[in-house]
Amino acid sequence: MPNLTVNIGKLKLKNPVMVASGTFGYAEEFRDFLDLKKLGAIVTKTITLKPRQGNPAPRTCETPAGMLNSIGLENPGIEAFLDDLLPELTKIGVPVIVSISSEKDPKEFMLLAKQLDKIKEVSAIELNISCPNIGHKTYNLSPKLISQDPHATYNLVRAIRKATKKTLITKLSPNVTDITEIAQAAEKAGSDVVSLVNTFSAMSIDVSTRKPRIAMITAGLSGPAIRPIAVRMVWEVYQKIKIPIIGMGGIMDTPSALEFFIAGATAISVGTANFINPKVSVEIIGGLKKYLEEAKIKNIEGLIGNLKV
Repeated sequence: MPNLTVNIGKLKLKNPVMVASGTFGYAEEFRDFLDLKKLGAIVTKTITLKPRQGNPAPRTCETPAGMLNSIGLENPGIEAFLDDLLPELTKIGVPVIVSISSEKDPKEFMLLAKQLDKIKEVSAIELNISCPNIGHKTYNLSPKLISQDPHATYNLVRAIRKATKKTLITKLSPNVTDITEIAQAAEKAGSDVVSLVNTFSAMSIDVSTRKPRIAMITAGLSGPAIRPIAVRMVWEVYQKIKIPIIGMGGIMDTPSALEFFIAGATAISVGTANFINPKVSVEIIGGLKKYLEEAKIKNIEGLIGNLKV
């Protein structure tokens, strides 16, 4: 039987398949569809310091080979998460990676990280510095994200690295000229892992009304449409850094997951596909085992970055 275990930072996963933040809620919605214990890890919906109602509706729409979303980090806030949601997540028995973000002040990241650092049930922290759906004012372009600036990325990750001993994952934005610059800044600042990519800034128009299909005008594009770009970005980053990469972006099945491993990802995160097939992450775990057996590869690590050029 092939060995699927991988290490991301100090965290050892029994398999490299996790579910992406914002696409799996807090796991409760998926209990009836799959055996949650089989997952490598669960990444929570992004948590902020205070509760957020999120953006006005409409907040999602389908696009060719993908979907747009502008949820706006709707969540109950850190206190309600710790009191009401984390205990249920812990019962599942797989590593819980908590995604965090700030609404306005980057110092909120620090407060959240310090709070989570004390909680043993939290296996790792994901820094969502790349959500394109917050801080957006109607009719104006979104302000620059932390993950679009290597200096801002370095400064934030460096500060949070001092605030927590937990495995630190920095989630990167694809809406940049050179994503390797940002990945290198995160690595230099002390991030244990980088995850890429978050959604692409995009928009869709209803031609009958000549209005945007999303209330906030622009939104984040995910799904198979972005996969070739995401794979390319993972491959580029793999050439430039030594820390593990969690690959994501349009993974719909085993073959698309394999692309990310071969490009250089140590683990993968399944997002939009969860809305279409709730069992897809577990199916991919089985598919990886079968692929490795047929290829006579004993360890998943033998596949990572094994691109033949």
